[in-house]
Amino acid sequence: MEQENFTLRVTEFVLLGLTQSPQLKQFLFILFSIVYLTTWLGNVLIITTVISDHQLHTPMYFLLANLAFIDISDATVSVPKMLLGLLSQSKTISFNQCILQMFFFHFIAGAMVFLLVVMAADRYVAIHKPLQYLTIMNRGVCVGLVAGTWLGGLFHSSVQIVLILQLPFCGPNVLDNFYCDVPQVLKLACTDTYLFELLMVSQSGVLAIIIFILLLISYTIILVKIRTHLTEGKHKALSTCGTQITVLCLIFIPFIFIYARPFQKFTLDKVVSVLYTVITPMLNPMIYALRNAEMQKAIRRLIGKQERERECGGQNGWRRMFPPQHPLARSSTG
Repeated sequence: MEQENFTLRVTEFVLLGLTQSPQLKQFLFILFSIVYLTTWLGNVLIITTVISDHQLHTPMYFLLANLAFIDISDATVSVPKMLLGLLSQSKTISFNQCILQMFFFHFIAGAMVFLLVVMAADRYVAIHKPLQYLTIMNRGVCVGLVAGTWLGGLFHSSVQIVLILQLPFCGPNVLDNFYCDVPQVLKLACTDTYLFELLMVSQSGVLAIIIFILLLISYTIILVKIRTHLTEGKHKALSTCGTQITVLCLIFIPFIFIYARPFQKFTLDKVVSVLYTVITPMLNPMIYALRNAEMQKAIRRLIGKQERERECGGQNGWRRMFPPQHPLARSSTG
């Protein structure tokens, strides 16, 4: 009962944000607003292209569209609150909102990690079992795997939040970050958190290291297979795997830096946090669009289709206003 009373004493947290300089705040607000808008536009473009282009209705692009959706969700959890903090003097967040932000952040991050595992498995099957690929990775399997990634993220996040809710928070309530995250919140608990930190590191950091190493090994095997056995479509396969390895490094290396060590404060923590919460969700669609020739062609087809529809819409609008028997319609065609 006493622990519950301690927990209720902290009703809000104060976020120190990225900087205290007013001039730098204005610059960062403009910069990150552009980054956030680019994140939305780039990832929505990928999702729209995959949905509208029948040539992209394959397991790989289905998974890519889901990664784009995760990127949008990941950025939306933390970036809007950061932008508001850069505009206003008050940077408080309620205790419940802080818990929710941590829950959704780790929910989405966990789903992203598991989705990257699925994408690696997809490339492994495509290279090693090309004739059975579409049979193995059929629609039901793909949907089931994606659902499994979200369930895995849900389990991962739930464990984190349940552990944190066991702790008493009675002050201080200042978080040296621009969003609520486990390492900073744990440090504010009114009890010894060493055991909790070990549990968090093993549940997040160590697991991320193991998955990262296994994924690098699997992609190494795939690349060796491509170079030694594959003759047709070698360039396309190498480009696809190279793209996925690049995204893999952008996501896992910052994540490991933050979570695979005891929760001590380093000067680069905020910079790394900005990298994987703000920058990486914007870079992912750029990397896939720039390195994937098939995606570039599909985007051009989508743009061309929209332009043709606008032209046809304009002509149909002219016909509706002036039917063929109308004098103006006859004069324009004459």
